[in-house]
Amino acid sequence: MKRIVTGVVALALMATAASADIKIGAIVSETGPASSLGDPEARTIRMMVEELNARGGIKGEKLKLVLYDDSGDPSKAKTFATRLVEDDSVVAMVGGTTTGTSLAILAVAEESKVPFISLAGAIEIIDPVKPYVFKTPHTDRMACLKIFEDMKSRGLVKIGLISGTDGFGASMRAQCLTVAKSSGIEIVADETYGPKDADMTPQLTNIRNKPGIQAILNSGFGQGPATITRNYAQLGITLPLYQSHGVASNAFIELSGAKNAEGVRLPGTALLVGELLDPKDPQKAVVLAYKASFEKAAGGAPVSTFGGYAHDAMRILTGAIAKAPSAKPAAIRDAIEATTGLVGTTGTYNYSKTDHLGLDLSAFRILEINNGGWKLVQ
Repeated sequence: MKRIVTGVVALALMATAASADIKIGAIVSETGPASSLGDPEARTIRMMVEELNARGGIKGEKLKLVLYDDSGDPSKAKTFATRLVEDDSVVAMVGGTTTGTSLAILAVAEESKVPFISLAGAIEIIDPVKPYVFKTPHTDRMACLKIFEDMKSRGLVKIGLISGTDGFGASMRAQCLTVAKSSGIEIVADETYGPKDADMTPQLTNIRNKPGIQAILNSGFGQGPATITRNYAQLGITLPLYQSHGVASNAFIELSGAKNAEGVRLPGTALLVGELLDPKDPQKAVVLAYKASFEKAAGGAPVSTFGGYAHDAMRILTGAIAKAPSAKPAAIRDAIEATTGLVGTTGTYNYSKTDHLGLDLSAFRILEINNGGWKLVQ
């Protein structure tokens, strides 16, 4: 009888192990002011979990996704992060659509020692390096450097800066001011706007009236950049206008109006110009595959840079889970940090103990809005 009971227990344990789930968490701004970023992120994360599970999961175990919508509120993001760790017992987290929500989540990740891959841009997220925090988008400092590089190639060295006062805008403004001089750029005007401002014509007029001004750069995301682009056209300003990577999506063109946005340049990813990439470009196959999968799953909705950030984060995380010796947070963290040569929609990631971004400036492409679409400049 003892042998029979032991055998039954063993079979029960085997069944439990075979049906075990690897539970991961996600917190994105699926609704609220950053929904144009968070919605494609949420769609991508759900899609990739479904696709992976349909292929058999990881090491025979299915992924179980627990996803919360923080509506762009850092307080909600922190609450959900705590819930994911303490109640849902996830082994890793992805998300943080905005800088503010990412900073809230990473505080929980570091305290609980659960790895977190952020989808936001600010350099503060990974600089200084935090053991359990990584990210997939380029930093705002890299965006400034790439934009200034393009400006100089066009002989544009005296510029006006206009920035949102939100976390992303304030961070990018600080980075651009820091690297401008070493990049050979003189910032002769510096204006700001609030996240709820509906008219930026006073700030743009102030910038336009500065002597010698040659171009204008807006550091911001959400509705503000579209408002600036429309106001720009209304004022008849003909100076070159640059936007940040925070608006690298078709939604920005739609909000701005294709005619108003014509000629606007920004640093973006290969995802928006996949068909235009050289066949030998290692990113081409990756971005076209993701584009096809996303558009099919989303009923024809176009891909965006932000969904691409989530795609890369999920590839990094699931790859790390597959390589880690166990599905424990610490083991997954170590496997994430050991990720090298992973080609994503944003670039090729090479993480290390001293670099939790893993991208260099070459991953950025300068894009220009042309006839309602995107043109690859460099």
